[in-house]
Amino acid sequence: MSEAIQVMGLKAKLGLDVFKNNDEFHIKIVAGCEKDPRLKKAILVCPAGLYSENSEGEVELNQDGCLECGTCRIACGSDLLEWHYPSGGAGVQFRFG
Repeated sequence: MSEAIQVMGLKAKLGLDVFKNNDEFHIKIVAGCEKDPRLKKAILVCPAGLYSENSEGEVELNQDGCLECGTCRIACGSDLLEWHYPSGGAGVQFRFG
């Protein structure tokens, strides 16, 4: 008898992850850079979809569900984003299904 292998999609796998909040978020948009056009790259590349543009043309950051991959930091650079790993066991804990 053959057993059927069930393949999980990306959203289902991400749904298994656990996120432990910290008092201070590990990514911040540098004050005054919210309208910098280079920051719009983060909207396109963030795999968790944390970045969006508001009606004033400013890029906003939703802090929930960050995968800590650093893609936004690579795409936008350190002059637009303050980025460091969360401290003390906070942040994402990957669970594999």
